[in-house]
Amino acid sequence: MSTIAGSYVCAVLLAKHAPSPRLDRARRHWRRLAGAAGDPYRPELHYMRGPGPKWRETHARNHPVRGRAT
Repeated sequence: MSTIAGSYVCAVLLAKHAPSPRLDRARRHWRRLAGAAGDPYRPELHYMRGPGPKWRETHARNHPVRGRAT
């Protein structure tokens, strides 16, 4: 009696098959979605409120002040 590990059925079942492009694309999409769901980064906690005084100081030279009539 032959061994199961060397049988044709076992070779077919355990062979590495190339995934179809559709299945591969769906798998990549699912991994990206699952990774985004578990991402601990929350940008709303780190947002900037706007330019600070140093930015205003350096850029005020190039632009006239709004609201003044010249």
